[in-house]
Amino acid sequence: MEKKMRFVTMGEIMLRMTRPDYQRIIQGNKIDGFYGGSEANVAVSLAMMGNDVQYVTRLPDNMLGVACRNELRRYQVGTSHILWGGSRVGKYFYEQAASLRGSSIAYDRDQSSMMTLQPDMIDWKDILKDVDVFHWTGITCGLSEGASDTTLNGLKEAQQRGICISCDINYRKNLWKYGKEAHDVMLPALKACHIIFGDTGEWKLITGMTPPPFDAKDTSYELDIDAYRKYFEKTQELLPQGRSFIMGIRNVLSASHHLLTGVLYADGKLYHTGIVDINPVLDPIGVGDAYIAAYLHAHFRWHGEHQKHLNYALTAAAMKNTVLGDFNLLTEQEVLDTMKEVL
Repeated sequence: MEKKMRFVTMGEIMLRMTRPDYQRIIQGNKIDGFYGGSEANVAVSLAMMGNDVQYVTRLPDNMLGVACRNELRRYQVGTSHILWGGSRVGKYFYEQAASLRGSSIAYDRDQSSMMTLQPDMIDWKDILKDVDVFHWTGITCGLSEGASDTTLNGLKEAQQRGICISCDINYRKNLWKYGKEAHDVMLPALKACHIIFGDTGEWKLITGMTPPPFDAKDTSYELDIDAYRKYFEKTQELLPQGRSFIMGIRNVLSASHHLLTGVLYADGKLYHTGIVDINPVLDPIGVGDAYIAAYLHAHFRWHGEHQKHLNYALTAAAMKNTVLGDFNLLTEQEVLDTMKEVL
């Protein structure tokens, strides 16, 4: 029997609330509720694909906190390292895009249990014992200084143990309100990471370099592969510890019509996929998390097959657009079957 990879992810799981039938937040009297959050989304995807995953977070000891935990357990995500404390589950209200109207998000997460987390609350030595991969994101570092310091302590412990460290840059401009700039915190931390994800804007934030443009109107568009190669060669000089640099690239033609592609720089070589035309888009929330989780799964499942890793990741990301809610509820075989058709 093949050994399962053991992952640990850390972050804030939130309650997402959406009006049905494309209604605006300010209208209607019904709300559809989902649970999600970048690191939780990654954890669920990895578990759905057969991995051993533990999720680290802090939740209030009330019905909402218990509901969050139970939702994770529903998809076989380990919850034994959840810390109970604080008084609030973070929430966000998501307004779906429709035709000419773009999507909108309103957050309600100030003073949540994760935002008030302090470094001495988490025992990383215990959590990271016998773990293969530690995955973290810039979202948690942007929540508060306490959440950031806690995350960075986990990174240091993982580094000391020789654990593979994965990071999603995941910059959120509505965060980072505690007096530190994202670049100043993230760049030193990324120098310890082996696998790094980001979209075009996030890579620019970290490297100071603008990635090549992506102006596709249909799937016939051709990426400037040489430009991407040169971009990541320079990135490798900035982040010499990195083994895999992954960029998600999307062009939004309309609220329900997206073009999606990706590039991977690994072992000194640039890999790219074809462009996937997604029309209609059912739910775009969590697409990047699906991309990351699928890449991590493929990276350790099929060693050295870099093109397959990227194709699998992009297929999973494209399929997430068809799944309601934050979680990408797809199995490995479902992604593989679709990959044969779209890439």
